[in-house]
Amino acid sequence: MTSLGRSNGSITVINAMPTGIGATIGVALETRAEFSETGSDRMVDIRSDGSEDTTMARICVRRAYEAAGIPEPECWSLATESDIPVSRGLKSSSSACNAIIRAVFDSVGFTMDEVDLIRLGVVCAREAKVTVTGSFDDACGCGLGGLVMTDNRRDEILARAPVEELDVVISVPRFKIRKGTLPVEKLRAAAGEMQAAIDIAMTDPFRAMTINGAIISGVQGVDNTVADRAMSMGALGAGLSGSGPAVAIVVPKGDGPSFARDMGLAPEETILTRTRCEQ
Repeated sequence: MTSLGRSNGSITVINAMPTGIGATIGVALETRAEFSETGSDRMVDIRSDGSEDTTMARICVRRAYEAAGIPEPECWSLATESDIPVSRGLKSSSSACNAIIRAVFDSVGFTMDEVDLIRLGVVCAREAKVTVTGSFDDACGCGLGGLVMTDNRRDEILARAPVEELDVVISVPRFKIRKGTLPVEKLRAAAGEMQAAIDIAMTDPFRAMTINGAIISGVQGVDNTVADRAMSMGALGAGLSGSGPAVAIVVPKGDGPSFARDMGLAPEETILTRTRCEQ
């Protein structure tokens, strides 16, 4: 029998690397995981990107069994498929952890509080070394939806709020930015600048994401032209998501396709989605 697990994606409002405080908004992109205790080995198939390392997925399966108090079987099969491009700042790892753990739990008939499940996924991501901050903010945005602010130093939710349904245009360059290449010390040195965005994140998240994106782009030396142009054309908010290179642009509901066309974004490097209200 094949069991299923799902998780959505999220976009950045506040990057947690400078201060440990992060905020995200859930979006309707989705990761799907299929799990079964079948086969002749422990097999992982990352259908969306076969070149990706399977270590994190294997850690998620192992830790899910540990959490359920059940020995991990010698043979199992896991397949994942996702709308979320890898290593573009769109929380692909956090979404995958959530989905895989849910699939294993569904297979063994185990349940866990949703936030505790998300924390377990963060532990997996840290063990796999695919995150600098622990990405609790990212995982909460993916798993809970809405606007979420967290303290990633303690894996605590500081605030949550629903968001209205809006269109999100995501410019996704072809190149990837790996976590191991980030200028961590320079990002932490931007903590003072980031405080202004943190202060308004729960009341004016789209302004906060714009400020955040400009700060993080500047520190990393990533071109912020797409976000600047989007704001000049009337976007509600625009900025680098995560460590990039993807840029998330929030516009009124229904305006996404025309906004992307008016910006001249290449269709093959553009994702159209929407915000996901609190689950």
